[in-house]
Amino acid sequence: MKRRQFLKNTLATAIATPLFLNGQAVSALTSPILDAALKKVDNDKILILIQLNGGNDGLNMVIPLDQYSNLMAARGEIALPENEVHKLTDETGLHPIMEGFHQLYDEEKLAVVQSVGYPNPNFSHFRATDIWTSGSSADQFLATGWLGRYFDLNHSEYPNNYPNETTPDPLAISIGSIVSNTCQGPVANFSMAINNLEEFTQLLTEGTGATPDTPYGHELDFLRLTMLQTNQYLDTIQAAAENGTNLSELYQDINRLALQLKIVAQLISGGLQTKVYVVNLGGFDTHASQVEEGATSIGVHADLLWLLSDAVAAFQDDLSLMGLEDRVVGMTFSEFGRRIQSNGSFGTDHGAAAPMMVFGTQVNSQIFGDNPEIPDQVDVKDSVPMQFDFRSVYGSILLDWFEITEEDVKNILIEDFQYIPILKSVATNIDDPDFVNGISTLQLHNNYPNPFTSNTTISFSTAKAGMVSLTLFNAMGQKVKVIANEFFAAGDHEVSLSSRGLHHGTYYCRLQRNGEQKVKMIYCVK
Repeated sequence: MKRRQFLKNTLATAIATPLFLNGQAVSALTSPILDAALKKVDNDKILILIQLNGGNDGLNMVIPLDQYSNLMAARGEIALPENEVHKLTDETGLHPIMEGFHQLYDEEKLAVVQSVGYPNPNFSHFRATDIWTSGSSADQFLATGWLGRYFDLNHSEYPNNYPNETTPDPLAISIGSIVSNTCQGPVANFSMAINNLEEFTQLLTEGTGATPDTPYGHELDFLRLTMLQTNQYLDTIQAAAENGTNLSELYQDINRLALQLKIVAQLISGGLQTKVYVVNLGGFDTHASQVEEGATSIGVHADLLWLLSDAVAAFQDDLSLMGLEDRVVGMTFSEFGRRIQSNGSFGTDHGAAAPMMVFGTQVNSQIFGDNPEIPDQVDVKDSVPMQFDFRSVYGSILLDWFEITEEDVKNILIEDFQYIPILKSVATNIDDPDFVNGISTLQLHNNYPNPFTSNTTISFSTAKAGMVSLTLFNAMGQKVKVIANEFFAAGDHEVSLSSRGLHHGTYYCRLQRNGEQKVKMIYCVK
């Protein structure tokens, strides 16, 4: 059995032995899957990942006010009252329960990335989680995580001689009773937390002599090394916990996510040099009772959004009082969004794209992308179409926050990487400065005729010459065809689309050039 497979299936529990701080389990993640992806280990930047387990309903969190009438027609039984929505702009708002996020946006500490997903989405919780945590495409099965791949390239000798003088602290930490799904592979979780350290340490202390020169003996040697390393990391975590302190009074004991982030802030203030922290908030699989009947601004989803919003607000307040907030950036992600139409049980079913939230003083506080278009008539299977590929969000964070190269991003995540200037530390090697500076260079116009039966003309404008991709997706987010992928000169252009092979229904045309993309709805009538 290969070492990694051995760890994945048998020994990962040891790697994530939890230390309990304030009633929360803290696990040092030493698996290559989740070791932080940092080329420059001498910087002090920290990334916080908040996983929203279950599939977050983005249309109930970030509300497209300019689509409100169609939204009401599609999900009237669960839609929020328009006058209760917290406005971010005239066109876009937040759930009224998210006062903390609203304040962060006003303070220029929150960015919204609209309609994040990937082509041909998978609606299985397990497989979709694997895709998001590995950074794979829908048809790839990767045994490594998106952060771990880069770390593994630059720390290939790990775990030998770790910790050491240059890397004395854990590279990534998960807060919770189990290790984050960020280390989830296609078969099983790469690390599992265990509560009883004494039982496992017997493997370390019993028979510490030479092991047999067999596959079992080699793996036992590796296991002993890993266990020793884990103990050393737990010591450094405990030391940081004792040295650190929380200053914010906004944390609430009833907020389970806030308690996790409170520990993160405590460890950061205690001097721990860990680069990545992973926390989790479950319960987002809201097939039923997402809202209260007759009171759509309250219910299960509202409770979850309150936990998220208030926890992040308290965490940011804590970092600010400590004078540490410029070092930390955080982002949310969920394995998928929900469908546009409610399901008759005051809930929503598994869908495609959803917004991601990025927070911290170093974000460009704005809404990236357009509100998703809601059709006049929504089918039960219709989902929010993808605007941004989630791997481009990941890559943009790696590029600007951890200062890796664009070539490395493409190798780690996706060749067709689309840079998004989410952070203020804008990369200098991106060849679309107008987009970086917020100047639009790309426009996708309404197709004509629309609806169409046999052929329709898609027109677009690009202010600069370059490679342009025009792709057609169906209402479930599946890639139907590439309409064009070629060099276009600056100016206005038209491309013809035939209905051959298309079924009756709603489609979405996605136009991309460098860092910009536009999405328009198309109707095919047969």
